[in-house]
Amino acid sequence: MNDRYDAGYGGDQYELVGYDEYGQPVYRQVPAQQTPQQAYDTYAPQQDYGYDQYASAAPGYDPYGTGQQPPVPSSYGTPDPYDPYGQSAGTGQQPRVAEQTAYIPQQAGPAPEYPPEYPPETGEDPGDGREDRDYRTEQFAFVEEPDGDSEDVIDWLKFTENRTERREEARRRARSRVIALVVVLALAAVGGVGYLWYAGKLPGLSSSDEKTGGTTAVGAQKRDVVVVHLHDTKKGGTSTALLVDNTTTGQGTTVLLPNSLALTGEDGTTTTLAKSVEDDGSSGTREALDGALGTDIEGTWRLDTPYLQNLVDLVGNIDIDTNADVPDPAAKKKGSSPLVSKGEDQTLSGKMAVTYATYRASGEAQNAQLERFGQVMQGVLRKMSSDQQAATVTVQTLAQILDPSLTDKDLGAFLAKMSELAKGGDHRTALLPVQDDGTLSAEASDSVVKDVLGGTAKSPDQGAAVRVSVRNASGEEDNAENARVVLLNGGFTFLGGGTEETTQAASKVLYADAADKADAEEVAKTLNLPASAVAKGDVAANASVSVVLGQDYDPAS
Repeated sequence: MNDRYDAGYGGDQYELVGYDEYGQPVYRQVPAQQTPQQAYDTYAPQQDYGYDQYASAAPGYDPYGTGQQPPVPSSYGTPDPYDPYGQSAGTGQQPRVAEQTAYIPQQAGPAPEYPPEYPPETGEDPGDGREDRDYRTEQFAFVEEPDGDSEDVIDWLKFTENRTERREEARRRARSRVIALVVVLALAAVGGVGYLWYAGKLPGLSSSDEKTGGTTAVGAQKRDVVVVHLHDTKKGGTSTALLVDNTTTGQGTTVLLPNSLALTGEDGTTTTLAKSVEDDGSSGTREALDGALGTDIEGTWRLDTPYLQNLVDLVGNIDIDTNADVPDPAAKKKGSSPLVSKGEDQTLSGKMAVTYATYRASGEAQNAQLERFGQVMQGVLRKMSSDQQAATVTVQTLAQILDPSLTDKDLGAFLAKMSELAKGGDHRTALLPVQDDGTLSAEASDSVVKDVLGGTAKSPDQGAAVRVSVRNASGEEDNAENARVVLLNGGFTFLGGGTEETTQAASKVLYADAADKADAEEVAKTLNLPASAVAKGDVAANASVSVVLGQDYDPAS
């Protein structure tokens, strides 16, 4: 379409070439035909010849540019095509669009001089032109990006900050570890002191009664006692020991009992420990030991040598300090290498342990062999499991027949406790001192019977015979035997107290507790001793009444 716009002035014609970005029509001037022009005096006075400024509406004018109209002649000829001041000369001539760039709708329009969000206040709809514009990054302003140097500075700051934080974190962790260590050490110290206080091992805090084996402190302690009889199935003979677990003080002890220990049999006659084990069996011997030592044995463990060998093999051998070279019983030639060598930290298998425990050299006392048996028992306790269930399994694996008073579970639990004490260094071995006649000396009563086995003799049951310990200081050996017969006939239990090295002129009947005074008076009457002989004093630990026979004692009276 090539519409034209006829200004109707001076013959100038314009044609429509397109629309700008705001939808306004854009025209351009159509070149006029060359016609002779008259001279024009720009300074001549202008006259108004009554030109109608609305002449554009006169006939012959096409306001919509539907056709080309002939130019309208002017009285002054063709005016200057351009008014330098942008004004018409009063003739109604319309200004020309001289410097505006033509815009074709199919082409991208020029970029606006204002931001897209602020259109001109013309009231005009910009139309589709805005939607067709192509925006480019160079049309916008961006924040200046950091260069390489600024990135290096940021990285260095981050590195410095991270290193500082790491150092502070390391210091915090170090302080936390130090505080935790101090707390642990403090708790360990408090726990250790508390344990020592509970066990009575703190220096300076033990009472004088506990140090001297006083009756009150030691008698209040609780003990679990099991007697062990080792039977030598090849050579014969027995070895006996008491396993004592003092649950109050946390101390374990193996008390070795010599076979010569004098006991009172079921019929009231005097016998030895060795004969009692063979004749009276487990039950009778246990009761006799209770009466002689004033203890309360809970059960009997008969351990034949084949079972001892299996037990050592089950626990994985034992390590002990041997005190003699023990030859191999199976060796046929003399001078062969010993089966067990003398020395420290000797590892013994089951066979070696049995051979060492039963070995007794020529001319040695029975106590020497008994001490070796005690070493083997301590080695077994150290290797036994301190877990009750595991120890019970070990006992059951032996498949031995136990005394009815002691079950597999009870023996396993007891051995586990003793093992824990042995591993912790709270176990020792003690030999019960026995005189040549088998009676207990005063030393035995103080060091073993009182301190280890319970302090005082157990209270007799209602109607039970009163235990009477007799020591002979009369100078006559037969007086002790005569007193034994008299007391047994009188319904008392006789306990041999041995013989004094020095004689005494007057006899004594002593009692420790006021409740035993009446029994002491009855004993004095039975022995035909004067009432003045009854007095309060030290009594043997395994007896209720102690008698010291003096030169005034007359068994015939």
